[in-house]
Amino acid sequence: MKAFASFALCCALIAPANAAAIAQLKAFVAGTKTLSASFSQTVSSKNGQEKASGQMEIQRPGKLRWTYTQPYEQLIVGDGKTLWVYDKELAQITKRNQAGTLGSSPAALLAGSNAIERDYLLREVGRQGAVEWLAATPRKGDNTFDGIKMGFSANQLVEMELTDSFGNVTRISFSNIRKNPPLTASHFSFTPPKGVDVVSE
Repeated sequence: MKAFASFALCCALIAPANAAAIAQLKAFVAGTKTLSASFSQTVSSKNGQEKASGQMEIQRPGKLRWTYTQPYEQLIVGDGKTLWVYDKELAQITKRNQAGTLGSSPAALLAGSNAIERDYLLREVGRQGAVEWLAATPRKGDNTFDGIKMGFSANQLVEMELTDSFGNVTRISFSNIRKNPPLTASHFSFTPPKGVDVVSE
């Protein structure tokens, strides 16, 4: 199962560090213009588990860069209009319309506008250790994900849990989080390498 199938992800009003999850989400969204973090991802399905890790950067609105380094190399770049998925192992690039691909997915929440309460019903689901959790249920039935949980600590998104329509569960943990680092526009542009097939969808 390739990481893009479950690729996802969210994105500071200053809320108290120990505030409930919805207040922390709103603070995070309001104050985050750029974000970088390392991530580790586990996808659980009826076929077992697949682990992946890498680095992600976003620049709101609309720009994102996900680099998977383990167990295979894959680069996902969104420049606001086009989403490029470069699978180095297959030497293949997929080109998609970014808005149509991301829709109201968690990735769109991270890199998009402050529209989470328009697209999702939010509810608190409690505290686990130092992390406050909320559940986000899509208002539209055509969303890729049936259920989304987000965990916050000190007004930072530190964990996500995504359940898709097939029952697969993706858990993503973020570390080395940097809020509003300087990121250049060229960081979110992509030029296909020579000799690599490009498939448009």
